[in-house]
Amino acid sequence: MSKAITKVIHASGKRKRAIARATLTPADKHTVHVNGVLLVHYGNMLTRARVLEPVQLSGALATRYAITVTTSGGGSMGQADAARLAIARALATVDENLRPMFLEYDRQLMVADVRRKESAKPNSHGQARSKTQKSYR
Repeated sequence: MSKAITKVIHASGKRKRAIARATLTPADKHTVHVNGVLLVHYGNMLTRARVLEPVQLSGALATRYAITVTTSGGGSMGQADAARLAIARALATVDENLRPMFLEYDRQLMVADVRRKESAKPNSHGQARSKTQKSYR
């Protein structure tokens, strides 16, 4: 059951080194801003589609809110996935029925991906696993 709210909702999401903080504010006009820029002017088509996914899945619920996302760190896709997670978590706090739908559609909408870059090893030229070839036999 969805509840009409008048307060501001905050949620955060992470992906690799990227961190995103989403703020949902009740508003008459539905807008999505990422880092102070309207979503239509943010990144490329793929990053916009990733950020907009939870909004499209929630349907008419998201149209009652102005969404502001601030991202930092990581690359463009990491930031887009972090923003996607933050928006989905914020929308799920508004309507609890969205959580199972988000989990069924894509688990990454509600649960952060905890994988990180593997650290480089000695004798591997900055790579994580490949080693320098030996030819002494």
